[in-house]
This record gives sequence, structure tokens and C-alpha cells, in this order.
Amino acid sequence: MLLQRRTLLKTIAGGAGLASVQALFPAWAQTGSRGIAPTIASLSGPDIALTVGHSPFSVGGRTGHAITVNGTLPAPLIRLREGQHARLSVTNTLDEDTSIHWHGILLPFQMDGVPGISFPGIRPGETFVYDFHVRQAGTYWYHSHSGLQEAMGHFGPMIIDPAGADPVAYDREHVLVLSDWSFLHPHEILRRLKASPGYFNQQRTTVGGLFSGEDRMSAEERRMWAEMRMDPRDISDVTGSTYTYLVNGHGPQENWTGLFEPGDRVRLRIINASAMTNFNVRIPGLPMTVVQADGENVRPVEVDEFQIAVAETYDVIVSPREDSAYTIVSEAVDRSGMGRATLAPRLGMSAEVPPLRQVPNLTMRDMGMDMGAMDHSAGGMDHGSMDHGDMNMRDRSLAPPNMAVGVGVQSISPMPENRLAERPLGLENEPHRVLVYTDLVALNPNRDTRAPSRTLEIHLTGNMERYMWGFDGRRFSEIVEPIRFERDERVRVTLVNDTMMQHPIHLHGHFFELVNGHAGHQPLKHTVNVAPGGRLSFDLTADAPGDWAFHCHMMMHMHSGMFNVVTVRPLDGVAS
Repeated sequence: MLLQRRTLLKTIAGGAGLASVQALFPAWAQTGSRGIAPTIASLSGPDIALTVGHSPFSVGGRTGHAITVNGTLPAPLIRLREGQHARLSVTNTLDEDTSIHWHGILLPFQMDGVPGISFPGIRPGETFVYDFHVRQAGTYWYHSHSGLQEAMGHFGPMIIDPAGADPVAYDREHVLVLSDWSFLHPHEILRRLKASPGYFNQQRTTVGGLFSGEDRMSAEERRMWAEMRMDPRDISDVTGSTYTYLVNGHGPQENWTGLFEPGDRVRLRIINASAMTNFNVRIPGLPMTVVQADGENVRPVEVDEFQIAVAETYDVIVSPREDSAYTIVSEAVDRSGMGRATLAPRLGMSAEVPPLRQVPNLTMRDMGMDMGAMDHSAGGMDHGSMDHGDMNMRDRSLAPPNMAVGVGVQSISPMPENRLAERPLGLENEPHRVLVYTDLVALNPNRDTRAPSRTLEIHLTGNMERYMWGFDGRRFSEIVEPIRFERDERVRVTLVNDTMMQHPIHLHGHFFELVNGHAGHQPLKHTVNVAPGGRLSFDLTADAPGDWAFHCHMMMHMHSGMFNVVTVRPLDGVAS
């Protein structure tokens, strides 16, 4: 049953009670049941109908307002098959425009679902039909590209089964959609960030932490960060102080449970659909074998933990052999909270939930300054002789010629490094095996063996004090030239992160080959996380004509300017 917003608000205000409103939804779409193993609604076939509307959403004993697809959060699982034709009719019952972007899906640009770039959007009361041929297989997802609707629940999983035999053998599967939820409206979250960028950070270093040793910093290090006017705990813009971290729409106390029989090979399709949170994923006592990244098969690699950035997907195989439960931990990268789910032979079982680990501290490497490469004469650096308030990251003469070095550029990394082989932020000292990007090797050979014909360097820039983000010092709201490629051109693109924040960068309509040392088998990605003070390269074959979005998938970064358009020409008969 679809509820119009006015009807919903009238029902609540009239005293009918939230419980009665929730009762209108099927049991698997409701939260609050401990140990529940909900079956995410699954839609398949050549014609699929989706309706975007307003819904109540409850977690942790509170109920708020969500924007959902077919009344559920997350949206229904769409299951397609490689080679089929898909028609997805999307009806908008909101009082504002909406859209759906098919994240990672290769299709004509008119079907990509980005208002103002590939189509005009879906107006209130209208239906838009997405129509395309399914050319791939793997784990993907879909979400709104209108306003901040994605942060309010407008996202869901999409699985495409291969046309032939699947190279990954498994007995059963579970789809795990990770997300972050706040009862604050995302527009209010963004307003508070612009007024005070550290508003949600309640884990800063303190004088008490300095004396107790809890902050794990010396007085000299504290002085150095203070002189640079930067925060070593500036890891996530929005934190567990307002977010509840969800697994398939369920909070940590609700214990979403996926079932198995001992000896099963269980495939976990893990999707990070959060607005602002990178997660560290582990299952204590149970190794994971990574078999797919961003929907593309990779050579199996066994790990104990991996970091999944916003908009990435990883498929892992686990083989639980004991008749016992295992906790699936999705810990926020800043350690301000976690999502929690369970793998178990039976409902109602649970395993120990590990405590949150120590908050990581940023280092000079995260500023793009390799202190190890500097003069450490006499066994150590003389920090007292350095003017940290005027260090090189603020030296604008280091900026490349194409960078606009106005107020939107707070820092420039003087020595950015390729950090693909390094463990992700906060996992550097874990005693177990941690996935790094250089572990990813494409299962099949790369199709385009041409050397790049040119190179392109793009700097990720920002000013945290003003909460401004952009590419090469320019926000999308300014006059920005699109990034232009010739059709079928082979280009090596290098991303340089001049900020202290992680940035998961997503290119629509294409996969690119991450240059990670495995020539000929470079992993295909559509989203890549660029470490603070880091640089990385990917090889792109611009084989999809049209106009495509290119942006940071941290929602508040994208909406504050880290967005551009990639245009691939000529269209050669493709309808514009």
C-alpha cells in the first residue's frame, strides 16, 4: 500500500500512532524484530515497476521520514540476467523531481539517470521508462541522483546473473546493503557542516587525552597540528554522533541474520550504499575470500578484513563449518559506530560483538608529506625548527598550471604518493590479513591492450574550513569545462588527493583499469577510493559516447562541488 506524504503526516498527527502506520507494510519491510532474517523483496523479468514515494522508517526505537522505492528501505532487489532486455518503469509520487541511476551499469547515456546531464529527471506524478540491453553480470546497485534523496533511503541492490556458468561456485548467497541513517534531514546535515565543518566530530584529541596517553600523540605533535590549523581526527565529516549504521535497513541491535548450513560456501554480496561512510568489514573467526570487486570477477584472495568505500561493492565467499553464529562487523572508518549482522545456522543465534577499536590518527603522510623522505639527521627530525604553520602543503607555487588556487584550495600535497599497496586508514597495524588494492587481479585478461595515447592529471581539492570541494580547485557550481575524451581514446588518468579526506571517485558509464602492478590483468573498477595525500592512476578506454557524471561519491562532497561531466564524442548516430 502506497502512502502519500500528506496522508502519512495526517495519520501521525491525528494520533493514529506510528505502530499502525508501520503495520501497513509487509513484515519483511519493517525493522525492530531481533534476529529477523528478512527477505528483501526481489523483482525480476523484462518489465519491472518501481514507485518512488514517502514512507516512515523506524530504527532504534525512533521513527522518521524516508524516501523509498516500493515502500521499502533498502529498495527491492532487482535481479536481471546478462543478455536480457530490461524495461524499468519508475513512477514518481513525491512532490519533487526524482531519478534513478543504475550504478556501474553499462547502458546508453540517456538511460543513466542523472538529471541535467543525461535526462531531465522524473517530475512529480510522471513515469519514466528506463530501457536498455543488459551487457554484464555481477553485483551492482541503484540510487537517486536527485538532491539528497539517496541519504534518505532511495537506494537498492541490483544483481545480474551471468548468461553462462558462474566462475564463482557457491551454495547460497546473501545480499548485504550497508548504509548510514540519520533522523536529521540531509539538508540540515549539510547546513551544519557548512557552518561548522567539525560539527559531528566528537572524537577530537583533548588535553586530558594528551596527559593520559589516550590520544596517542605527543605534545609536540599536538602543537604541530595546531600550528597547521588542522585536526588529526578529521576522518569522517558525518559520524556516529548522528548516524545509525544499517545492514539491509536494520540497526545494530536488531541483528539481521543470514542463515547457512555448516559446510556451505556462502556468497556475501556486500554493497556500500551509505551517503558518507567508508566501512571496515570483518567476520571474527571466519576468513573471507574476495572473488569480485565492483561487479567484476577477480582472482580469489583470502583476507580477514577489507575496507569498502562509499559506492564500492565486494563479493566474498565464506565457508562456516561450525554449528555456531558469526558476527558480521561493518565498522565506520572513524570508529564512531558500527553496523552489525549475523551469520548463523538458525534464527535467534548471535555471536560476540567486538567493541569499537581505537580512533585512528591522521599522519603527515595523509597530508601528502612523506616525513620519511625528509632529513632525519641525528636520529630524528627537529620539529621545533620547522614552521608548521607555513608548511609546504600551503605553498601554492606547488599547484599545477590548470589548478584554480582560490579559497577552494586549503592545501596542496607536496609529495603525494601511490598508496595502493598500503593498508587503508586505521588498519595499518591490525595483526590479521587486510585487503589492499594491489591484491586485486582481474580474473580475465584486459580487453584493450593499447598503451595510453595521452595522460590526464586531476587534483581532488577542498577547503574543510569552508566546506568547499572540487576538482582542480573548481566547484561544479562555477563555470567548469567538461572533461573531454575522443571516442575509443585510451587515456591514463591520474588522481591526486590534495586533501586530508578519503574520496571515493565514481565515473558513470565506464569501467577503468586500476593501474596496480598487474599489467594485462588490471582490475576493472567504476569507483576507486583515493587515500588522503595519495595519488593513483587508471587506464580508461572511452568507449561509451555521451555525457557522463564524474564525481566523489561522498554525498556532501559531491553536493559541495566535487562533480564534473565527462563527455565522449563523437556520438556517431547515438541519439542526443
